[in-house]
Parts: sequence; C-alpha cells; structure tokens
Amino acid sequence: MTDTGSDALIVVPDDFPSVFDGSAAHERARELGAIRVCGGRGADDAAELARRIGSAKVAVNIRAYAPFTDAVFAACPSLRMVSIWGVGTDNIDLESAARHGVTVCNTPGANAIAVAEHAIALMLAVSRKIPQIDCEMRGGGWPREMLGQLHGKTLAVMGTGAIGAQVAKLARAFGMTVLEWSARRNSIAERDDMLRRADFVSLHVRLTPQTRGFIGAREFALMKSGVILVNTGRGALVERDALHDALASQRIAGAGLDVFHDEPLKPGDPILGFSNTVLSPHNAGQTPEVRRDGLLLTIENVERFLAGTPQNVVGPNT
Repeated sequence: MTDTGSDALIVVPDDFPSVFDGSAAHERARELGAIRVCGGRGADDAAELARRIGSAKVAVNIRAYAPFTDAVFAACPSLRMVSIWGVGTDNIDLESAARHGVTVCNTPGANAIAVAEHAIALMLAVSRKIPQIDCEMRGGGWPREMLGQLHGKTLAVMGTGAIGAQVAKLARAFGMTVLEWSARRNSIAERDDMLRRADFVSLHVRLTPQTRGFIGAREFALMKSGVILVNTGRGALVERDALHDALASQRIAGAGLDVFHDEPLKPGDPILGFSNTVLSPHNAGQTPEVRRDGLLLTIENVERFLAGTPQNVVGPNT
C-alpha cells in the first residue's frame, strides 16, 4: 500500500494485482492532491472496500471484483466520484451512486482494439482448432482433419460500442458478412434473426439486469448447427447451464471464452472439461498500450471532474 495520509483526496482501493502503483497515471494523479493506493486482497468485501475509501472524494476503481454497493456509498458520504479503469459497470450500483450524488465515469474505447483483436483470435483458434492441433503435434501426432475459415462466413456482433464496432471492422477485412445488433436500435426479433443466420456470434453488450442471460437455451436453439460463440464481454451474458448443454451436445461447434461466471475459474469447473473450447483468463485487453492509455484516461476523467467538466459519465439510463 502506498499511503499519503488518511485525508487523501483520491483513493485506489483495489490495486490487486497491482497495475496502478508506480505507473505514469499514478504520477499524474499525485499532481491533483494526496492519493492513497491500496494493494492486497480484501476489496471484494463491501465493508473493507468502504473502509479503504474512507473520507476520500474520488475512488479510482481498477478491478471489477470491487462491489460499489448502496452500503458502500452510504458508508462513504464524502465520496463524489468513481473513475473506472475499463468500460464495465456491473460491479457498481449506478442507481445508488446517483442517489448519493456520486458521478461515475469509465474509459470507453481504451481497450477496444486489443479486445477486438482477441475476439478475432478466439474465432480463429476455435475454428482452426489451433490449441488442439498444437497439443497433438507435441504428443507426436500429425493431425490432418478439416478446419474452418472466417472468409465467407457470417458474424453476428451483439453490441455496437467501441469494441463491437472494431470487431466488425476486422471481421470485414477477413471477408466476413457482418450483422450488427444494438439494444438501442434493434429489436429482440431482429437479434433472433441474426442468431439464426450467423456462423459466429460475438458478444459485446454491456452486462445489465436486462442482458444477464442474454444467450440461453432458447437462443442456442435458434442457432444453426456448427456455430461458434465468442464471449469477451461478461460471463453472465450467457446462461451457464445452457452453455454447458450446447457444448456437450455439440449444438454449437465450440466457444472462445475470455470471461466466466466465476473468476478466476475454480479447479474442476465444468467449462475446463470441454475440448471444443478455447479459454483465456479475462485478459483480452492486457497489453502495455491498453494499460498505459486506459489508466491515463482514468485519471484524465478525475481531472475533468475536479475541474467541473466531467467526461465519459455513465448512469442508470446510459
């Protein structure tokens, strides 16, 4: 923990594993006033999170496991801003934040290129069976089975924010036909039609109460045989049991997953037993460029808020 006193203007309550302490963003934040950076485990507990925030005016949220609940906001009456490193807000009670007069900002687009590249990489890895083939060759095999390709296939991009838009751009460069669904512009009926037509489905919608279980048994039943699902959004966008059933029955050809219901995955998690999946540990956006630029934008949001000109504000209805 880096501690500049209990009366810090800014607190980073959840820098574990540490990315903020000693970074360029940390140095920039010091120019704004006293800052306290808290490392180590514990910020996943609401009471401990509130204790770490204390009387700070600004909290910089690094990790999605930190639960900014109504109880946390109530326990921290001095808190006026939460600046998120990232886009997801599912760990923050946005309605409670608004009631308590707390402005919430995120960093849209900072990781868009990296996550989009990862989504395409998962499509390729699953369809071309790269991990499986690599493993077989290292075991002395020479596998020559048929593989899939992206060119000429149809991709349904669910969510057209910065990441989804970048995925669509890259997919078109591969020669794919791209169908784009937006919660603001399209209906559920249009989504269902896209699911019926797609060879690949990539999830980029924000996790909200309305999108939890966005893909379930009903949606898997709509998909054509052989479809590949990619999820770099949030694990809870897909119903867990429905995903397991679709993989086990080969209702879908496979899945490329960077996000899960439980993170980190526990030993023995059923998803680890499927050979038709490619898994990565929620690190699609973990590049030096994303870390540097995203953290700096997180502090820029703080600067703008303290100057009275907030940017990248998210709320219950955004």
